[in-house]
Amino acid sequence: MRENEILRTHGEALALFGGRVHAVRDDQWGGPTPCSEWSVRDLVNHLTAEQLWVPRLVRDGASLADVGAVYDGDVLGDDPVAAWDRAAVAAVAAFSERGALGRTVQLSYGPAPADAYCTQMMADAVVHSWDLSRAIGAEERVPGHLATAALREVEPYAPVLGASGLFAPAVEPPPDADDLTRLLCLLGRRP
Repeated sequence: MRENEILRTHGEALALFGGRVHAVRDDQWGGPTPCSEWSVRDLVNHLTAEQLWVPRLVRDGASLADVGAVYDGDVLGDDPVAAWDRAAVAAVAAFSERGALGRTVQLSYGPAPADAYCTQMMADAVVHSWDLSRAIGAEERVPGHLATAALREVEPYAPVLGASGLFAPAVEPPPDADDLTRLLCLLGRRP
């Protein structure tokens, strides 16, 4: 993808997830999600922490060791929605800075281009938007162009994700599956 498309899809994916965060009712934060180990709050906390890392890695050039355990544990505090909003705005701003996508960031698996990191973050937000939607009974559809962009991102390394133990084994999609269904099945979800 070109730089403007990467930034646009990333921003749209975060807005999609944010819309779902704003739809969480007070009585749903402890509810289950398709991510069997996570409650709704855990899922939102995960995505919020991921966004908090972006300015440190992309703008500041920090390493994992530099950041340490700052974003471990609960980053949502007493107002999960506001915590998400602040983190998402900061992540979008960091990726949007002039030259940001041309930088190299230090990730858990080593150095990576910031544009690839941004695209990975977009795909994660798309998938977790569906997870959160399923968990809270919200609209599960994802705009087709976001599903396609996320699928294109995940397909090349989906087998490695499945073997990592961090994802359920892939599920065979139906023959007429759309891109969202194919994406979710690759990541072990049952849409």
